[in-house]
Amino acid sequence: MKASPMVEIRDLRKWFPVKSGFKVKSHLKAVDGVDLEIVKGETLGLVGESGCGKTTIGRTLIKIYQPTGGEFLYRGEGSPEGGIDIFSLSESKMRPFRREIQMVFQDPYASLNPRMTVFDIIAEGLRVHSVGRSKEERKAMIAEILEKVGLRPEYMFRYPHEFSGGQRQRIGIARSIILNPSLVICDEPVSALDVSVQAQVINLLEDLKHDFGLTYLFIAHDLAVVKHICDRISVMYLGKIVETAETDSLFNDPLHPYTRGLLSSIPIPNPHLRSARNREIVKGDIPSPVDPPETCRFVKRCPRAFDRCWKESPSLKEVSDGHFVSCFLYD
Repeated sequence: MKASPMVEIRDLRKWFPVKSGFKVKSHLKAVDGVDLEIVKGETLGLVGESGCGKTTIGRTLIKIYQPTGGEFLYRGEGSPEGGIDIFSLSESKMRPFRREIQMVFQDPYASLNPRMTVFDIIAEGLRVHSVGRSKEERKAMIAEILEKVGLRPEYMFRYPHEFSGGQRQRIGIARSIILNPSLVICDEPVSALDVSVQAQVINLLEDLKHDFGLTYLFIAHDLAVVKHICDRISVMYLGKIVETAETDSLFNDPLHPYTRGLLSSIPIPNPHLRSARNREIVKGDIPSPVDPPETCRFVKRCPRAFDRCWKESPSLKEVSDGHFVSCFLYD
């Protein structure tokens, strides 16, 4: 029996107005009709080219950006029977759910306030949600969480500029899990780090997932990282999901032409294997999200496009158990 999703995103849209003078001339359709499901305890990867809308989805889910349309149904521990649409809540009513849904940001240099100590940065969430009865109790909680992320407790009275990029990202992770959330949105959490540090942070996220019972939405562009940490992967192109499948299924049997091209871009160190593989290179530039094609979004770059692709827009359909693709080749 299939587990019911903890998170269900329906027809999510986020359009940014493009102004000419004082008038809205058109809209940049960063996210345009996205459906996602995340089961409790899993890691769902969200991948795609830069500018496809991955980060916009993460920021819209925690309402840094207000959604243009759609639903975000959350069925976590803090939600009522049957779940609740997070997008329908006012800021005051959403506050209890902010403990349940946290985010790890991409840039560990920009996401920490340079004028605050590590203690103040991590304690801010505790104060807002009235967790901990005294400063000493919060200090003990912060010391414990710093040890969990691999930092010494005495570091809590230092400032962000005194740490390396990897250490700053650990501080950001500590800030996100101190409130014991259910869902953590990781927005390319290792892309700004050195390769050697990336592996340490990925292993830390996996350990914390098991220790705290976390569920991740893992946004990334590094396919090797996604393959290592994710249970399922959704591939995004120009504001839409084009394919979703379990990790092994996606890497072993990619269906959408864009997914095939994306996987073909992964470098192979072995020159013999590299020369033997059949690469499918995606040619051309990504169209403007201000005026995306009303048909298949990938049609202008697809090597397998045919007449129907230029006339209609495909929907995401299940073609095998748990494998969804948005392509007329599999109708």
